[in-house]
Amino acid sequence: MTHARQQRIQVVAHRGASQDAPEHTLAAYKKAIEDGADALECDVRLTADGHLVCVHDRRVNRTSNGRGAVSALELADLAALDFGSWKDLKELKGGRDLEESPDWAGNAADTSVLTLERLLELVVDAGRRVELAIETKHPTRWAGQVEERLLLLLKRFGLDAPSPDEPSRVRVMSFSARSLLRIQEASPTLPTVYLMQFVSPRHREGRLPQGVRIAGPGIRIVRSHPAYIEKLTRAGHQVHVWTVNEPEDVDLCVRLGVHAIITNRPAAVLKHLGRG
Repeated sequence: MTHARQQRIQVVAHRGASQDAPEHTLAAYKKAIEDGADALECDVRLTADGHLVCVHDRRVNRTSNGRGAVSALELADLAALDFGSWKDLKELKGGRDLEESPDWAGNAADTSVLTLERLLELVVDAGRRVELAIETKHPTRWAGQVEERLLLLLKRFGLDAPSPDEPSRVRVMSFSARSLLRIQEASPTLPTVYLMQFVSPRHREGRLPQGVRIAGPGIRIVRSHPAYIEKLTRAGHQVHVWTVNEPEDVDLCVRLGVHAIITNRPAAVLKHLGRG
């Protein structure tokens, strides 16, 4: 099933093209841009010496050859780690026959720790409009400092205060309403997304935290409570759904009129939507 005639849904690369390359690496984001993704999604954490890096987990154990919490390590410590070979090893253990190495294999520059600054450079220099959805991770020992450093960095790139004539290229996402409030107070015109793993009683009728205009439900919510998605859209909110990898889930999102699909497989989703 293809959807060439349907309303255009934004396809967002979750941690980059993370099915094809190690998540949160430059290789994954370059691949997502090559695949035609409309936007890139990343998680950010603050290092011990004040740098924002794109790492999902609190600790680096799963996605690198090192150990320890991101917040307790300095950028130089993270730069010494390998954030790429784990994916190759995982696929080999899973029985996949790798006849040839993928493009990212062996390229240390593309699989080392990725700073948000470097990712912003990639987005700005992409040669076409590519948006960025940045998720702040919580809880953290750096509460408040993450948002402060994030906004300072966006300001350096001219992305902190979108003009009335052009929609913002950046949005900030979080499961923490307090984090989003910090963003809104400091930069009122920057879009914010409230991420949800479940529907709390206070939000059942389509309400979102004050000032938030975009809902970010997980695909399990969409499957189990399609009527809730309709309530959100009737309330005037956009709906950005994560993490949508299967064709039947893409079809469901199309039927419900969601505005963005966040996926590990941007090329496959674009093809399914008739845009590949």
